[in-house]
Parts: sequence; structure tokens; C-alpha cells
Amino acid sequence: MDSGDAIPLSTSFPLPFRVLFLIGLGILGWATNLHGLHLLGIDAGSALELHSGRAFLPTNSSSSRVSYMPVYRLFAGYATWCFAGWSFFRLATHSNTMLVDTFKYIPALSSLGVLTTLICPFELCQKRERDLFLQSAARCLFSSMDSPVYFSDVVFADVFTSFAKVLGDVWLSLCMLLPGGSLLSPPPLDGLSQWILPTLMSLPYIIRFRQCLIEHRSPTNTSQRPLLNALKYASSFPVIFLSAAQRNVVLELAEEKGELVTREPWHGEHPLFRLWLLAAAVNSLYSFWWDLTNDWGLNLLKSRSVESRSNPRPLVLPSLHSKASSIAGSSDAHIVTQSHTSSSHQVLGGAIYRHQSYPYGLRPVLLYPLPVYPLVMFFNLVLRMTWSIKLSSHLHSQSEGSALMLWLEVAEVLRRWMWVFIRVEWEVAKNAHHKSQIMTMRTAPEEVELMPSNRSDPMDDD
Repeated sequence: MDSGDAIPLSTSFPLPFRVLFLIGLGILGWATNLHGLHLLGIDAGSALELHSGRAFLPTNSSSSRVSYMPVYRLFAGYATWCFAGWSFFRLATHSNTMLVDTFKYIPALSSLGVLTTLICPFELCQKRERDLFLQSAARCLFSSMDSPVYFSDVVFADVFTSFAKVLGDVWLSLCMLLPGGSLLSPPPLDGLSQWILPTLMSLPYIIRFRQCLIEHRSPTNTSQRPLLNALKYASSFPVIFLSAAQRNVVLELAEEKGELVTREPWHGEHPLFRLWLLAAAVNSLYSFWWDLTNDWGLNLLKSRSVESRSNPRPLVLPSLHSKASSIAGSSDAHIVTQSHTSSSHQVLGGAIYRHQSYPYGLRPVLLYPLPVYPLVMFFNLVLRMTWSIKLSSHLHSQSEGSALMLWLEVAEVLRRWMWVFIRVEWEVAKNAHHKSQIMTMRTAPEEVELMPSNRSDPMDDD
């Protein structure tokens, strides 16, 4: 996009309001995650360890299910405040570029109001949810290397990585709103300031990298999986910092070929540019493989030797149209053996385990309709590739006002929204599997065998 496209967006929807919009979209996405899991009969509260009071999500004291309504109410209040601020800004400026910086105190006050409310000690604007959020953020940032890593904090930090670009935008917005800054163009990034932006964007990945090291140090850990997971997050750092180095690439090429080269997006003749592209490809493909194989437990990219270790394997489908207790929703879940003319199956907390083959590339535990999985895998691959490019801070100065960049950020929030559904489903399935093993050993193992119980089961390896 050229600068002619950037000015209208910067005039009508400046960067500080875009940051507030994306944060609000994240809150709404989380509320719909909880609501959707609830409707599907999946007890997210059990998987996310919400009942312990240490998670960043709200719980309902009268039920084992997650209460999503407080998150909806939080979003409603947040959206009302931000929309009011944006409406006042639009009325004050009348889309006049000359007036944008005159009234930039309006987005400044809107942002300050959000920050003040977040840390407000009074009982207003869903204080419990705000406190749980701050507590989880504090654990992710300041917990010791000997502290346990809860699954809810893992999800929190993973969601945070999808807002890495937004975190960089917060810094740019602050520079724009301070005296001397302008909402019409991003601030110049020279000297040490050029490294502030990539450092802030690296923060979510540093948090997850640290969590992986803590998991690896845990006395109960016996695998190398946390280190391989840490490697995935470490692969983001070359993308981010090599991108920051692209400004030097442009300066070198400009000395050789003239100023026109600064307007070109491709500089393949420079080794640093090619190295950045390689880092982005490695990060995207490795992250995609990890999503499918480990975060979601799918078998599409697993080696045949891993898959064959657990054959024969059962297919697990949910009783989605039943109001039975949700899977993994109770610590005293039990196994019920039923007999039908078509096939026999066992019911565990509302999930039906059928002894037949499962669809290629998926897994025995499928709690959603089958078409969901290939669609989510396809969108995840496409958006993974684009998101590595979005981690590139050198593109910000060229297209900060571009609608395309905003839509890429929206697409990443959507990708993470889909990711949460499958990630929580897989955690619930593993918890149910482990509970079924315990219950099988307590009852009659020779009569009811729900799943293979050996350590080679990929449900344990993942």
C-alpha cells in the first residue's frame, strides 16, 4: 500500500484505536471460546484448572462449568467505552487530516481509561475477572523457575504470542501520542530505539520459552518435549531481530542503487534479507507442525512408527446432542458399558469410545464434527505463514496505515480463537484418557479395556 492509502486509515482509525479494537476482539474471542466449549459439553474449567482459583479465567462457584457471562459483560463495557471514544474522535476531526493531531488527546484518554480500569481496586467492571487476568500475567512474568506451570497459564501465554504485533503497536502508539508525535505516521526508529520494538514483540515468546524450560526442569518430566517446544518459540527471535536488521539492508542497498530501492519490498540480493526469509519459513513450518502434532494431538504429520505403536486404536466421538455430564468434567467420572446391535462402546463423561478406525490424519478422540479439523488445519497453515511475516518490524514503517496489516492482525486473532478450541479439546481428551486408565485399574481390566495403557500411547507422548 502506498502512503495515499495510509493517510485515510490513519485519519479515520488511527493506530491507538486499532490497538484497542484488537484487544477487544481478543476479549470477545475468549468469551466465545468459553461459551462454545460449554455448548459442546466440554468442561474447559477442569482442563484449564480454573476451579483452583489460580487461572486467569472466571469460574462459577455454583457449577463446575466455566462462567462465560462475566467475560461477555467485561467485553460489553470495554466496547462501549472504546466506541464512545472513537465516535467523539470522528465527530471532532470530521475526517480532516489537519485536525487529527489536534484531537489526539481523545485516543490518549480512551487508552488511559482502559489502563486505569484494569488496575482499579474498586468493585466495578468485573473486578474478579480483571484480578484473575493480572494474577496470571504476574505468574507468567515473575514466577520462579521452581514454580509449576499451569495449563491455564500456558494458554494465556500462547494467546499472548498472537498479540506480539499488538504489543509493538502499543509502543508505537505511545510515541505517537506523546508531544512531538503524530497519529498520521509512525515515529522514526533510529539508534537504540530501533531495537525497542523487536524486544517488546519478543516478550510473549520469551515468556513461553521460559515456561518450557521450567517444565523441562520439573522433577516429574521424563521427555525432551519441553525442550523441543522451547525451540519453537526460540525460532521466533531470528524472525523478529533479523527483521529489525533489514533497515541496515535498505541503507546499504540505497547507497549502491539510489533512494528508489527504499520503496521496493524485495531485496533478495542481500544475504540478510534471504536469511530473514529462511527464518520466517522455518518458524512458520515448525510452528504448524507443532500445532498439529503436539498442541492438537493430530496424526497427519506424525511418522508411521509413532502411529503404529498404539494400533488397534478406538475412535472417540462425542454425545454432542446429549445433556449428559461433560467429558472430563468430574473427578469421579465412571465407565458404563452398553450394548447395541451395531457396535459396543463405553461412555466416559458423555464421550463415546467406538472400537473402529479413525479418519486419516486425525486421532481417536474427536469431539467436534469431522469437517472442522481439515478446515482448521488449512487456515492454521495459511495464517501461520502470514503471521511470521507480520512479526517483521521493518514492514511497520512501510505500511503502518495499511488496512492489509490490520486485517492480518485480525486474522491472527481468529487463528488463535480456532486454536484454543482444538487445544482445550485435546487437553480434555488426554485428561479423560488418564482418568479412564485409573478407573479401569480400579474395576475389571479384563472386562473393560478403554484404551491401551502402555507408555507408548501417543496420548501420553504428546
